Amino acid sequence: MVRLASIRGASRDGSLVVVDKAARRCLSAAGVVGTLQGALDDWDRVAPALRALADRLERDPALGTPLDAQTLAAPLPRAYEWVDGSSYLNHVQLVRRARNAPPPDDLETEPLVYQGGSGVLLGPVDPLKLPEPAWGLDFEAEVCVVLGDVPIGTTAEHAADHVRLLMLANDLTYRNLVPPELKKGFGFFQSKPATSFAPFAVTPDEFGRSFRDGRLHLKVLSTYNGELVGDVDAGPEMHFSFYDLIQHLSETRAFTAGTILGSGTVSNAARERGVSCLAERRARETLELGAPKSGFMKAGDRIRIEVLDAGGWSIFGAIDQLVTS
Repeated sequence: MVRLASIRGASRDGSLVVVDKAARRCLSAAGVVGTLQGALDDWDRVAPALRALADRLERDPALGTPLDAQTLAAPLPRAYEWVDGSSYLNHVQLVRRARNAPPPDDLETEPLVYQGGSGVLLGPVDPLKLPEPAWGLDFEAEVCVVLGDVPIGTTAEHAADHVRLLMLANDLTYRNLVPPELKKGFGFFQSKPATSFAPFAVTPDEFGRSFRDGRLHLKVLSTYNGELVGDVDAGPEMHFSFYDLIQHLSETRAFTAGTILGSGTVSNAARERGVSCLAERRARETLELGAPKSGFMKAGDRIRIEVLDAGGWSIFGAIDQLVTS
């Protein structure tokens, strides 16, 4: 297992550290590689050395320095590409039903994807600055994978070879800017501000059987203003796996190491599982009451997103952000 983080510093890409399982100590990776992007560019050579550092840190409680969450950037503070899918059909169907819009005819056979901004990515405790409340700020809890080099024409059967790390994201959306942008027929842009990421990027082997068939079979917890609003299982209802998404993306072009691929908003059909975004809560209210009663995020609101493993560890660390004006 290797758990990696990036500490803010002189470089805008941060300084790579290895983090212990308890998330209390870290060890600089500078003797191996300076940044996470550098590691991804030379993964076959660098990964064994990072694993050796992680093993040393775990064995020796005197090794390393205290980890301060306030110093952490996103694991990749900037990425070559950030591509997001919409693999949870319940999310698509629920939101569209609430606005009387039919789902795409090929919803179950062709993945929905869009390309977001990747040059500025937010860290786990960075404030969510909201210039205009009328834009309708919403959180979206998502699982992500970080890719190595992906050749054109990669099939789902071989996609696992190109998954280097898993991460957790808050794919923020200005919901009230989405309809006018989509009406133009040219996709998202202003409606998608910078995405936030949990502090740790984790190698797939850490998850054991919890990561299988290109899906993470763990629950994503979303706590909004102190209330647990989502306890959503990321595995069973992910219609398109990460491997399916990789096949879809690489059909017409290759992707470089350091590409982040998101699952889309984690969603379960069972109402008792809650929600991973406010749009779903508002959609359910519309379908049941005729109109939404919940608003979107405002200054002073706080969102916390995390995933606990079978032992109760916050495996990616927590996204814990305050909305500011």
